[in-house]
Amino acid sequence: MSSTALGGDWIRVFLEKMDPGSFAKLIDHTLLKPAADTRLLEKYVEDTRRYGFACLMVSQSLLDAVREIAGNTVPLCTVIGFPLGSSFTEAKVLETRLAAEKGAVEVDMVMNISLFKSGRRGAVLEDMRAVVEEARRRGVRAVKVIIETGLLSDEEKAEATRLVAESGADFVKTSTGFLAGGATVHDVALLAEASGGRVKVKAAGGIRHALDAAALVAAGAARIGTSTGDRIMEEYIALREKLL
Repeated sequence: MSSTALGGDWIRVFLEKMDPGSFAKLIDHTLLKPAADTRLLEKYVEDTRRYGFACLMVSQSLLDAVREIAGNTVPLCTVIGFPLGSSFTEAKVLETRLAAEKGAVEVDMVMNISLFKSGRRGAVLEDMRAVVEEARRRGVRAVKVIIETGLLSDEEKAEATRLVAESGADFVKTSTGFLAGGATVHDVALLAEASGGRVKVKAAGGIRHALDAAALVAAGAARIGTSTGDRIMEEYIALREKLL
């Protein structure tokens, strides 16, 4: 996740412009571990409250548990068609409706990668649009579409980003973190350029440290998905104390 292209003193400039509270608002604190238990969920809820993260991202089955623990004190996000993206469009739409009914205010859906790789761009777009339209009907404030950059060429990444923008979604997201590769400065910059300002970029996959997260934001990411939001914030605050 090289940041050399950003210039030698980029991090000092970044830290001067971005206070910890603003930086935290760019992070989706993510708990999608299959073995996550109530104790771990309670910690993630507390992390989200303490730092003021953009949202707490959990699997669908944990939405009710978060509400029992936190009420309406943390914004919730969940995943749709996760992690392969190959489920029926109707199933993705149903997941979106149920997620909204259970309190999710944002959803991250997985693009149908198989259809995309098969050149069926129209079907891919219809799949995205169906979820976006359902989300809008249900009051979901943001839809992010995961294109799984590790499985795509640069040309395909750009084309997928254009489809996401055409669908009306709010973000194009690099990866699930479960399949090939993770977020890179190269991919974030490529997606940001391909979007033409029509859709924001969310970087996710393998982001575990403050320097990595800051580099991705500097490259064009408007949101960071990570399971280590608490550690990233601790490191970020320490960096500011050391360098400013």
